[in-house]
Amino acid sequence: MNLRQYEYALTVAEEGSITAAAERLGMAQPSLSQQIGTLEKQVGVRLFTRTPQGMSPTVAGRAFLAEAEVATTASRRAFIAARAAGGDLSGELVIAVYLGFGARQLPRALGELRRRHPRLQVTIHEEPDPAEMERLARQGTLDMVLVHEIPPGCLFDVRELGEESYVAVLPPDHSLLRRAEPIALDDLAGEGWVRFRRASKLDEYLTGLFADHGPAPRTVGRASQISTAVRLVAEGLGVTVVPFSAVPDGWEHLTRPLRPALSEPVLAGVRRAPGGAETALLDQLMQQDWGRTVHTAPDALIR
Repeated sequence: MNLRQYEYALTVAEEGSITAAAERLGMAQPSLSQQIGTLEKQVGVRLFTRTPQGMSPTVAGRAFLAEAEVATTASRRAFIAARAAGGDLSGELVIAVYLGFGARQLPRALGELRRRHPRLQVTIHEEPDPAEMERLARQGTLDMVLVHEIPPGCLFDVRELGEESYVAVLPPDHSLLRRAEPIALDDLAGEGWVRFRRASKLDEYLTGLFADHGPAPRTVGRASQISTAVRLVAEGLGVTVVPFSAVPDGWEHLTRPLRPALSEPVLAGVRRAPGGAETALLDQLMQQDWGRTVHTAPDALIR
């Protein structure tokens, strides 16, 4: 067995079929089928169940793939460390981010990092559920997390980058948009709310806010992305509360600061004994503007 075979098996599991996996790997389908068959003979058990719909891992296959991912991750890190020692950052950075956190700062930091190190790649897990976050942490897959609290099982060194301010987002014709001062959650008690998928950290945060400010909101819709929620609000579906940096460009005029002001710390968790890529990204993140405040003028923008 070799790491290349592990990568073949992991790709088949991700794609769900030999055909799609072969296309992604840039190899012939019969060759990939032969490689998987050879791997199963070496392991001594069936790793995949073959059906007309594709390939799915067996119980033994899932156990094998979990360890295969650990092995390929370790190999990737060894490669990155060797290249970084020579001053050439390459390979893949894997980051998990809570929904809405660093929505402007992280892309800017990654863009600058890419310009300096064009061989470096990045994979971002946006708002993984707690089970997925725990799995990624347990497997040692994550290089960095951008969160307001470090999840259990993530043994990271922590840097506080700043704060993320929350704002209300209102439909264009809402009377509260004409106010110059911040608005209270109590002012929105009777509104229909656009919320986020259950078990997401953002919906958990909003649920806590509602519990502290009277009756539960009347939910009129749910979205998995902040940009979708803002657009639903813009069409009059309801109101919502989101981190300001995640409001898409051009929709800032629909936001208002809240009273009392709401914010959470933004923490960067970096694996202990980080490599050059993680250190370079952290440096870029620390150069971003995390200390913005929400102005109260009717054309409120974060300056």
